[in-house]
Amino acid sequence: MSQPFTKTSDKNYITPAGLQRLRDELRFLLSRERPAVTLVVAWAASNGDRSENADYQYGKRRLRQIDRRIRFITTRIDAAEAVDPEAPRTGRAATHAFFGATVRYADAAGMERVVSIVGVDEVDREGRHISWVSPLARALMTCGPGDSAVLHAPGSTQQLHVLEVRYERIPIAPFREPPGAEAAPKTHLPTGG
Repeated sequence: MSQPFTKTSDKNYITPAGLQRLRDELRFLLSRERPAVTLVVAWAASNGDRSENADYQYGKRRLRQIDRRIRFITTRIDAAEAVDPEAPRTGRAATHAFFGATVRYADAAGMERVVSIVGVDEVDREGRHISWVSPLARALMTCGPGDSAVLHAPGSTQQLHVLEVRYERIPIAPFREPPGAEAAPKTHLPTGG
């Protein structure tokens, strides 16, 4: 049984798509990757001397890695608080930057950028998804169009000007099997969590 969190930073804010990606990875590890590696370890163990059996030693090491990842993902899912960026908002929450916002801003040189504020498990620099605990997100949070924000980054301070805040669907890449995964054959599993 998990303990209730007492600090705001212990919450795992995440979009519904990001939460689904974690659930999909967990399902893959539990139903395909771990069983496949377990079969290899069992086969290697049946071959005799385990102390010099590379398949056995690698397999056991891989099982430990998989089990650590399963524990990590399970903890992240248990702490998850899904926030839908498309959910209707009223008042200040509709016009100012909070979790799930897509923000267009300009730096002091006038260079415009657009970022979406997402969970720590959803960061994607190419997609311009930044973690809600990052220095940039912290600077933009609670700001609305026309507001100025000060970004305190390691070694520098920048003045930012918020141009637009909107709440819309944030595309999160789905979970994909890693290349070279030792996955067992696919089985039909129920979806959802």
